[in-house]
Amino acid sequence: MSSPIDAKYIFVSLSINMKATRSYVMTARAEAVAETRERILRAALRRTDRLPLFAVSLADIASDAGVSVQTLLRQFGSRDALVDAGIELALGEVTEERHAPRDDLPRAMSVLLDHYESRGDSAILMLGQEPTDPQAARITDQGRAMHRAWVEDVFTPQLGDLTGSEREEMIDMLVIATDAYTWKILRRDRGLSRKVVERRMLRLVESVLTEWAS
Repeated sequence: MSSPIDAKYIFVSLSINMKATRSYVMTARAEAVAETRERILRAALRRTDRLPLFAVSLADIASDAGVSVQTLLRQFGSRDALVDAGIELALGEVTEERHAPRDDLPRAMSVLLDHYESRGDSAILMLGQEPTDPQAARITDQGRAMHRAWVEDVFTPQLGDLTGSEREEMIDMLVIATDAYTWKILRRDRGLSRKVVERRMLRLVESVLTEWAS
């Protein structure tokens, strides 16, 4: 003789299964949305890496990302918001890429040159737009602040107990010695190899440090 059906048990089991299914679907949907957002951001960054901001259209970014312009706008709301989000993502990655030791100057310069070899040309492109594009100016202001903070961090031992204008002057000199434009002059304008550029920028830094040590 078969056991009587436990309706309560069936109801609870169905309820649990439905909740689990609903949770799985919601998770999958959220992951899909996040993946789409990431794909759009990467497409935007590839465009802005090689083209002026004014030349980057939503249609081109959407096409590169394999989505519609409507999907792109649902994700970000506007073109400016998309570019800002892309730059925020890039700046976070740059912070990680440029992480360098304080007690190994040659290694720190090697890390910096790795960064410039990867992103230096796009940084120079963005810097060239700042006089006429407010969004580019905001981005480059962030970049300058990040580079100055990098200098202050990496050269903490050399800055020592310096204060006031003397400290600011030393930081200014180190910023110039390690700046993207310094890299551009040597690497792009002069056409020197990465190895030679790294050595010459290191010598510039060492010259600044030697002057303050003497």
